[in-house]
Amino acid sequence: MDPSLIAIVVLGAFVGGFISGFAGFGFALVVSGIWFAALPVHLVPPLVVLSATAGQLTGLAKLAKHVSWPKAWPLIWAGILGIPLGTALVAFGAPDKVKLVVGVFLIAYTLWQFMARRSVPQIRVTGLIWDRIIGFLGGILGGLAGLSGALPVVWYQMLGMSPAEQRARYQPFNLAILALSSVSMLLFGQITPEVLRLSLIAMPIVILGALTGVWMFDRVTAKGFKRAVLSLLLLSGVMILTQSLT
Repeated sequence: MDPSLIAIVVLGAFVGGFISGFAGFGFALVVSGIWFAALPVHLVPPLVVLSATAGQLTGLAKLAKHVSWPKAWPLIWAGILGIPLGTALVAFGAPDKVKLVVGVFLIAYTLWQFMARRSVPQIRVTGLIWDRIIGFLGGILGGLAGLSGALPVVWYQMLGMSPAEQRARYQPFNLAILALSSVSMLLFGQITPEVLRLSLIAMPIVILGALTGVWMFDRVTAKGFKRAVLSLLLLSGVMILTQSLT
């Protein structure tokens, strides 16, 4: 295998692993841009899903004290129900229009948060129905374009939860969606021997990056974590908007 190709796979794996370990989401959006530049298009989605799953598992193992499966369950099962609708939008609808709306929303939200001179008022809601609605919409976006994590992150930020409380809910959700996507890709033959060979290179680096990201998460302040996540959401919005317009 070409050494320069291996270097790009390793670079993407470490960057994606670090972001996954630190923020609990965002692997696919960052890594896809790196790997699509060097790898055949058909190899990237399954490689991203397998590698992101490894990153999520590492993060969950190291942050087990923060994770609450009961709190995440309403988000998870609603998200699973939303995935087929997102997939249907790809097959029969206009996914670029949905991406355009999501991209504009993420950019507007993050700029609003960054430009606020004082703390943005937090919303006050009760009842798990809202978690289910957000999970369902996140599942649609996951089935549409692998964007399952962004909406739950925004939602829990707006509720004013601490970084640990946010991750207790959305990181198990992300893992469940990724695991389901992995099974689906395996059944449809997308996880080929070539993908598995690349995964053997990428996964150890993803785990190393995720451990580094978790180490950073344990040391960052709540304000610093929020700004870092907002920056990642802004980057995600710009990338999604660019994809929808090209």
